[in-house]
Amino acid sequence: MEWNQLGRITAPLLEWYHENQRCLPWRENRDPYRVWVSEIMLQQTRVETVIPYFERFMERFPTIASLAACADEELFKLWEGLGYYSRARNLKKAAQVICECHDGQFPEEYQEILELPGIGAYTAGAVSSIAFEKARAAVDGNVLRVITRLTQDERDIADAKFRSQVTKELEKVYPTDQRGDFTQSLMELGAVVCVPNGEPRCGQCPLCPLCGAYNSGTQLRYPVRTKKAARRIEQKTVFVLRFEDKTALRKRDDKGILSGMWELPNTDGILDGQQAAKWLAEKGFSVKGIKAPADGSRTFKHVFTHIEWHMACWIVTCDNEGSGNDFTWVTDAQLADEIALPTAFKKVYRACSV
Repeated sequence: MEWNQLGRITAPLLEWYHENQRCLPWRENRDPYRVWVSEIMLQQTRVETVIPYFERFMERFPTIASLAACADEELFKLWEGLGYYSRARNLKKAAQVICECHDGQFPEEYQEILELPGIGAYTAGAVSSIAFEKARAAVDGNVLRVITRLTQDERDIADAKFRSQVTKELEKVYPTDQRGDFTQSLMELGAVVCVPNGEPRCGQCPLCPLCGAYNSGTQLRYPVRTKKAARRIEQKTVFVLRFEDKTALRKRDDKGILSGMWELPNTDGILDGQQAAKWLAEKGFSVKGIKAPADGSRTFKHVFTHIEWHMACWIVTCDNEGSGNDFTWVTDAQLADEIALPTAFKKVYRACSV
């Protein structure tokens, strides 16, 4: 398909979407608040994972005002396990802006949506089209995969200029109505038919007759993307410090990865038992016992976007709470019900609590 023929996809795609769309909780209505929250949650996260989080979030924060007024710790606890906590922070910041600058009503104009904290062109396009029926495209990896296969375009999808061009070309062919459905039909096709990481389900695709890659048998050549740089590996030793019925936590710095979140005490490098004992002594602890997890595994891995943590851990029973440190001691019940512990540390905590 040539770019100037892109308008031919509109009718078959809408017909297919109306017959095959998944039943998802954020599609129950076009409320912009629900659309916005779902789109933020779905960034780099699978639909199946998001559904229960979305339902709990909407039950607890049914309005923009309730989100704007919530305590950070409660917000992070609801978000626990979704990762990328900056998304949650920006949701609250944007809710506060909406309350302060838009009388608590989600703004309708694309530029005003784009100016909200944590919202980029994709999310602004999604909310504009789905909630307000604007001719605004939402171009993500799913959409880029569909379009590059249709047009057999071999340009790098990581190129911001190319993404911008795809957005503009799609907006030229938006229908006069059902614009929100058209946006979602492109997303849906990329998610369930023109899938990543494997053979596309071309037999289920309404656009096969129009698809250049399908007709030439080159589907897996697209999309073209620059090879990602290797993640930086960081080694850490993590301590599960127990005193009586409590575990030690501390807050991370306000900048950098997992900024401002709770963490288990840790230090750079992989420490053996002797080195770990020295580190604990420097923190003012009287150590009663130190051991590896019961299953004998001391190593854990956690992958962030650009960084990979390789973690060793020690379970430490203490005679005191240490001295001159910034640790906070919490119960297991607090960790279960009140305090959000990022997944990187949660997996260590769970392994050491068996």
